[in-house]
Amino acid sequence: MKPIIPLLFGLLASLSAADVDSSFAHASAWTESWPDAGPREVKGEIWNEAIQTVLDKDNAVHLPKREQPYYLDGPVILKSGQKLTADLDTEIRLKPGSNTCMVRNEHIVGFGEKPVPEGNKSDTNITIEGGIWTTLANGVKDNNGNQRGASSKKDPVPGTHGVILLHNVRHVTVRNVTVRQSRAFAVHLANVSDFTIDGVTLDRHGRDGVHVNAPASHGLIRRVSGVSHDDTVALNAWEWKNYAPSFGAIHHIVIENVCGAPDGAPSANSIRLLPGVKRFSDGTTLDCPVHDITMRDITDIRDFKLYDQPNLEVGRNNDASVGIGTLRRIVFENLTFSRPGSIHVHANTDGLTVRDVKLNFIPAADYHFIELGPKSQTYKHKSDDPATWTEIFSPDLDCTVRNLSVSGVRLREATTDLPITQVVLVIELKPNPDYPKTTPKGGTGKGIWLR
Repeated sequence: MKPIIPLLFGLLASLSAADVDSSFAHASAWTESWPDAGPREVKGEIWNEAIQTVLDKDNAVHLPKREQPYYLDGPVILKSGQKLTADLDTEIRLKPGSNTCMVRNEHIVGFGEKPVPEGNKSDTNITIEGGIWTTLANGVKDNNGNQRGASSKKDPVPGTHGVILLHNVRHVTVRNVTVRQSRAFAVHLANVSDFTIDGVTLDRHGRDGVHVNAPASHGLIRRVSGVSHDDTVALNAWEWKNYAPSFGAIHHIVIENVCGAPDGAPSANSIRLLPGVKRFSDGTTLDCPVHDITMRDITDIRDFKLYDQPNLEVGRNNDASVGIGTLRRIVFENLTFSRPGSIHVHANTDGLTVRDVKLNFIPAADYHFIELGPKSQTYKHKSDDPATWTEIFSPDLDCTVRNLSVSGVRLREATTDLPITQVVLVIELKPNPDYPKTTPKGGTGKGIWLR
């Protein structure tokens, strides 16, 4: 695998950040919902103009901790060479009903209907560091009107969905941020290269943590932890069209020091790699592989999702990969589990290395750490009518896995590896003859392991 060269912070402009000037903040009032107290009237200040004024003058701004949050009513926009920092315990909060991201780069360009062209102009050398960022989503039903992390209120770029949104960028850094109670992806990246995401804490977060869309390359994602309703980290080369501004390959990424939430916390505790083949509306297609990825020093992630999954939100017949995708040279090393976890592969794979895995629990008799082949699961839409049910995965598609290397998968304090037959399960699905009396529906797909 091509070595990852960590971003040299010297690439980023050396800036002395001025504190934001409160004289440019605007007083306002609104209603805000809280989980314990319910709706309440809030009198606060909107800080967008104040922050942008300092950025325009100095190219850098710092938000020191204050008693009240810094409220935003839309995104702060960072140009090339600019830097936004905040004290670690400074709270930046999105005003109810804004329904946008909170900070983004200047030139966000969508390529939802064609590949990203060569020579596309990108924003460069942007840094975001510190702060507690929240859109105040207090639960499944109450998000204070901030459901979407769009790039702007008017004519947002399709597929944009982040609290921190960096699309069409090179040489960018996000460091030591907390994202609290938000419905959009904590950090949403796409069309990105030479990036570092170092230190993301997810505090009762409602969607993915670090979510990367293609094309993306030469990045480091490290020190991500906390409670997330969906994937802690996702590298989605192919993607559901309502969450991707662009498509292509994802390659040469390191993901390290990622930790699942503690036992009992309502967290997905998952990492996803999603390759595929994108079909654009004109019928042309684009291969979207994921390759040369290293995941290391990972603790208590329940599911490593390396499988196909059509779009359930717009209908699987309206948005699905053209067949399953391709993985190449994927490495897992130094994984620790205090509870059951697994790597599930349903992609055509050439080069999958798994080494040094500690299973610090007593596994069930039928437990396997690595599963090769399709999945089947029925989504019932909370309905008792089978006509409304749908299949979540792609149970009729085969996948082939070549060059699988497994070593050092051990139970507790064992000094010998588990036998490969206890580690790897090759799946061959069958249709369920009792469906819909029993679920799932099953299928005809199988995993093929070329040893």
